[in-house]
Amino acid sequence: MSRPPRAESPVKKPAAPATKAAKTKRAAALPPSDTAARKPRKAKRRMPPGKGATKLSARLSADEVDAFFAALSKVNPEPKGELNYVNAYTLLVAVVLSAQATDAGVNRATKDLFATVDTPQKMVALGLEGLIKHVRTIGLFNTKAKNVIALSEMLIAKHGGEVPHDRAALEELPGVGRKTANVVLNIAFGEPTMAVDTHVFRISNRTGLAQGKTPLEVEEKLVKAIPAKWALHSHHWLILHGRYVCLARKPNCPGCVVNEICKFPAKTTVF
Repeated sequence: MSRPPRAESPVKKPAAPATKAAKTKRAAALPPSDTAARKPRKAKRRMPPGKGATKLSARLSADEVDAFFAALSKVNPEPKGELNYVNAYTLLVAVVLSAQATDAGVNRATKDLFATVDTPQKMVALGLEGLIKHVRTIGLFNTKAKNVIALSEMLIAKHGGEVPHDRAALEELPGVGRKTANVVLNIAFGEPTMAVDTHVFRISNRTGLAQGKTPLEVEEKLVKAIPAKWALHSHHWLILHGRYVCLARKPNCPGCVVNEICKFPAKTTVF
């Protein structure tokens, strides 16, 4: 007796590609170890050359700080600020005007001004509109001009028209903060103060001289670290070094006299 023919096995259709939802559901059903094993690895991000600038430099030792300023002193024994002035009052005005502006730009604006206006009394007599005509090329000139007139009036009313040799009294004046007060105390009165501007702040953190998150923190650490023999001119050395050598974006490390002392981890090799 013949057997009946065998039924043909159904042809299996190729499985449809798993959807994103199905993959997620399947992964969720796996044990934690298996799930972790199946996670795609993220490629490690390599820092491009020069990004080492974001790393914190090692701190300079006391001997290295001394050698740092000795090297700057050898190049420029008597550093001077680059703002032009004729007395303590015009110095104060120039520093107030220099906030967020270049010294060269302030000097151009004050050249004719200081030729005739060199006291608070003369500035008040000139008036706000007269002052604005001189300083309108400087950034934020309206606010700065108002501050100069107001501080001139306060100098007359509270200090007999003289610039006070006192930090607290200086900081009471409109437009005068700690940095401005430090500059005036240093240049006009010969005090070994440390005015921390953007250049000093950058260099201090970059080189390892003094590291801090705020200008005041950096100032306090610099004052503590710098030997007394360098204190008077130290902020000028740092400002000038930052302005012409240790530039923000591309420092001139090959031409730097403190290259061997500086702890900056991403020094340039060409400039």
